[in-house]
Amino acid sequence: MNASLRPPVVLIKTKEAYSLWFSVLSSFPKIYRYNLGGKIENNFLSLLENTFITVYLSGERKSAQLSIAILKLDSLKFFLQLAWENKCLANIKYSALSEQLDEIGRMLGGWKKGLENKTPSNERRRN
Repeated sequence: MNASLRPPVVLIKTKEAYSLWFSVLSSFPKIYRYNLGGKIENNFLSLLENTFITVYLSGERKSAQLSIAILKLDSLKFFLQLAWENKCLANIKYSALSEQLDEIGRMLGGWKKGLENKTPSNERRRN
């Protein structure tokens, strides 16, 4: 397979984290599965979608879309923590998800920083 056709590692890692979440969702307490579990599900899917879209954009649009993906990741972490604090997630599952999401966060942050270093800021353009 051509290297340019391979999805970025961050997208692969996000898909792997979602697969883990998908397996956890079935053991989520039924009373919370569709509200808090649904919120986590929606944030996961938004994170996947925004990361996927970011791959195909360029310039400032890529950076803006990446910022949205990072925001979705932060929201996802918040709601997962809320689920864990309310005993909807076992410690081991929460820990595994958190580790994966932290790695994804580092990747997205590095990607954004790389874009910022490539794209001259408005200050540099004016001079």
